[in-house]
Amino acid sequence: MTQTTDLGPEDRKIITLARSARARNGVPEGAAVRDETGRTYVAGTVALESLNLSALQTAVAMAVASGAKSLEAAAVVTGAPAAADADRAAVRDLGGPDTPVFVAGPDGELRVTVSAG
Repeated sequence: MTQTTDLGPEDRKIITLARSARARNGVPEGAAVRDETGRTYVAGTVALESLNLSALQTAVAMAVASGAKSLEAAAVVTGAPAAADADRAAVRDLGGPDTPVFVAGPDGELRVTVSAG
C-alpha cells in the first residue's frame, strides 16, 4: 500500500479536495481530478431519482464540460476498499489507461493507487 507521504503536493491536494467535498456535502464519496493544465475539478456523489453518478464520474464530467482534454490524476475518498470499475473507466476515457487513481479512506489516508486501465 502506498502512503500519502509518498505523494507529491499536487496529488495530496486532490485527495484533500476530495475529502473536503465528501465532508462538506455529506455524501458517500468525494472526488477530485486534475487536468493536463493543472486545473482541478471537485465533486461529490450525485443521487437523484433520474440521475446517479459516483463522485469520480461527476468530477470527470465536470472536467469534460469545462474543456479538459486529458487528466493527470484522479482521487476518490470513499468507504469502499477500491475504486469501482465504472469510475476507473471514466478516468481512462479522458486520461488514458496509465492515469493514476488514488483511493483514500474517509480519514484522507491513501489506501491504494491504481491505474485507470
